[in-house]
Amino acid sequence: MSPAAPLTYREAGATLADGDLPPGYHHLDRRVRLGSGSDCFERAGAAVLSWAAHRGAGFTVTPDGPAREGVDVLVTAPLLRIPCRVVRVVRAADRIGFAYGTLPGHPECGEEAFLAERDADGTVWFRIRAFSRPGRWFVRAGGPVARAVQRAVTRRYLRALVQAVERSGTG
Repeated sequence: MSPAAPLTYREAGATLADGDLPPGYHHLDRRVRLGSGSDCFERAGAAVLSWAAHRGAGFTVTPDGPAREGVDVLVTAPLLRIPCRVVRVVRAADRIGFAYGTLPGHPECGEEAFLAERDADGTVWFRIRAFSRPGRWFVRAGGPVARAVQRAVTRRYLRALVQAVERSGTG
């Protein structure tokens, strides 16, 4: 993974924009309720930016430290190497999180956003929004199996963030 490697797609930041995701990709948009109030929102935002969803789902993220815009990261698990670049970090009154995009060598092409969001009524959500298409032959060949794996990993991310926010509120 070279720091100068280009993203493998053109629509950087599209997962954070309002409206539809780019055409020509598989779209994913899932969320889970975390609680309510400012304290819950701040804990959720801190967990998202510190990669708690990824680590809680069984992945290693290198380099260590919070998500920072422009930084290339390597997300790994046994037999899996996922190079990405953090394309945007968001810190707003109602949204904290980041989006990362795929780099050469990633199994897919596209982008995924991980967001703590707060509704007007104070309800706090963890949201994952993504667009992707196969980037490697084995993902193309896997077809529906590859999509099932993506859905399973998304469920693991959602569950891991719920647990991280619950743990952070008990101390």
